[in-house]
Amino acid sequence: AGGGAGQGAGQDAGPAAPERVLFPPTFSVSEIKNKQRRHFMFLRWKQQQRKEKLALRKKRRKEREALGDKAPPKAIPKTIENQRIYDETTVDPNDEEVAFDIATDEFAPYFNRQTVPKILITTSDRPRGRTVRFCEQLSTVIPNSHVYYRRGLALKRIIPQCIARDFTDLIVINEDRKIPNGLVLSHLPDGPTAHFRMSSVRLRKEIKRKGKEPTEHVPEVILNNFTTRLGHSIGRMFASLFPHDPQFIGRQVATFHNQRDYIFFRFHRYIFKSEKKVGIQELGPRFTLKLRSLQKGTFDSKFGEYEWIHKRREMDTSRRKFHL
Repeated sequence: AGGGAGQGAGQDAGPAAPERVLFPPTFSVSEIKNKQRRHFMFLRWKQQQRKEKLALRKKRRKEREALGDKAPPKAIPKTIENQRIYDETTVDPNDEEVAFDIATDEFAPYFNRQTVPKILITTSDRPRGRTVRFCEQLSTVIPNSHVYYRRGLALKRIIPQCIARDFTDLIVINEDRKIPNGLVLSHLPDGPTAHFRMSSVRLRKEIKRKGKEPTEHVPEVILNNFTTRLGHSIGRMFASLFPHDPQFIGRQVATFHNQRDYIFFRFHRYIFKSEKKVGIQELGPRFTLKLRSLQKGTFDSKFGEYEWIHKRREMDTSRRKFHL
């Protein structure tokens, strides 16, 4: 009778408020045997978590507004990047050993302005249409680059021909199942040679809100987060693909951004709207690289000496350990 009276009183008072889900402290969704019920309870639990997080955020914002200038500084959120395990090979710009290596490495002639970049872009044997279009678009990004097709030639025969024709770098785009999936970059005539896994390739027509075709102006180059000795070498390798003096009138910029050992490439055109605002427009193409190996000298798959090889089971033991 008491239960009936309680229900009657609730109905007379108007529509009842939605019941708040209260989960016990030791609640575990995985203990629910029924699959549909488990999925439903998981969604309700996630919804409750979002509401509590939003309420806590609003409470903190009101407290900061009430304190005004006396509010404590905002806490820096923990991310994988700022919790990175320290690498003893991190480059110190004041290190004499690093300065000596930079002055005597294979890229020193380029940075001393003794050579002008001249790039040969080629593909794996019998490339498909998507790979061919990607090479053609890549040649519009890198000045003084030329696209030639393999025609069944081995790289060991191509490299001497490139050196004889004064090419400074060789780029080979590999494909698998009609999709570009690898990039080999070899600095000529003495190396080194880097092998990258390529993913997330987007051609210009596949990019939303893209700009007009890029012009022939020499672009600016941005290299981000190449902090270790290995990353420093890779960054210098990318820099040596572009001429020294960018033509700022073209307002084009090529960016190689390293994050968690993934190298993201983007090509943009920019315009200054005011002293504080800049508008950017992606031109494409875009792709992501993951370093697999760095080899001394030019390409030699059998007898080449490797400076660094990515070994997943040995090197990927921690998510906070990065090599570039």
